[in-house]
Amino acid sequence: MSAQASNDNIHYPRTVFIRRHSIVTRLTHWLNVLCLSFLLLSGLQIFNAHPELYWGHYGANGDPPVLTIGSNDDGLASSGFVRIAGLELPTTGVLGVSNVDGEWTARAFPSWATIPSFQDLAAGRRWHFFFAWLFVINGIVYLGFSVLSGHFRRDLAPTAHELSPSHIGREVLDHARLRFPKGEEAKHYNTLQKLTYLAVIVVLLPLMVATGLTMSPGIDAAFPVLIEIFGGRQSARTIHFITASALVIFVVVHVAMVVLSGTWNNIRSMITGRYAIHENGPQS
Repeated sequence: MSAQASNDNIHYPRTVFIRRHSIVTRLTHWLNVLCLSFLLLSGLQIFNAHPELYWGHYGANGDPPVLTIGSNDDGLASSGFVRIAGLELPTTGVLGVSNVDGEWTARAFPSWATIPSFQDLAAGRRWHFFFAWLFVINGIVYLGFSVLSGHFRRDLAPTAHELSPSHIGREVLDHARLRFPKGEEAKHYNTLQKLTYLAVIVVLLPLMVATGLTMSPGIDAAFPVLIEIFGGRQSARTIHFITASALVIFVVVHVAMVVLSGTWNNIRSMITGRYAIHENGPQS
C-alpha cells in the first residue's frame, strides 16, 4: 500500500456548522427568558402579600396551610421559618426575615427577589399580568410554528426506539458521567431532552396558565368549571406555586447542561442558529 493511500484512510477531527434552531425558535426562546424572569419576580411579590398556601376552597377561613413562610418575634429578635405540613425549618436571613438596609425585616421573600423590591401588591400584579399574557401569546406563536413547520414532530417527538428502557437507561448513565452526544448524535435532541421539553410544553406550562386563570374571579364567573377541576381557588394557587417551582428547577438544570456541554456553542446556536459539530473526516 502506498503512503498516499495510507494517508487517505486516516481520519482527522473536523468542525462542521449546522443550522440547529430556526429564527422563530430563537426569538420565542429569548422572549420566554424575559417573560419567565419577570413572572417569577413579580409572582414572589404577590406571594409576599399572603405567604401561605392552602388546599381547598377557603384558605385562611377554613383550611389549614400546607406551606407557610413567616417570622417569629420574641421581643428581642425576629426569626424566619418555613413550615411545610407541620415541619418547621429555620430560614432567618433568607426567607421569613431578611436584612434590608441594615435592619432585619419580616418578609417572606427578600427585596432582591421581588419586583418591585418594596412591598406593593398592586404593582406586582400589574407586572405579573402583563408578562403573563405576553408569555401566553409567545407560547401560542411557538406552538403553532412548531406544529406547522414539522419541528414538533421532527425534533421533539421521541421514536419508539428512543423510548425503550435500555436506550433511556444508557442516556441517563451518559448524562450522569457528563458524556454528551458527539458527531451525528449531536445534531438532534437526545431522548432526555425531548421528554423534558415535552413535559414542560405539554404539562407544566398549560397547568401553570390554567391555575393562574382559575385564581381570577372574572374567569371563574365565566368558566366555573375551572374551580371544580382544581378543587378550589386555593388549591389552584398551590398548584400554581408548585408548577412555578418546577419550572425554576428546570431552568437551573437546563443552564447547568448548557454550561457543561459547551457554553459558547449552545449560546451561539440560540443566537445565530449555528451549532458546531465535531466529526471525523478524511484529511483534506
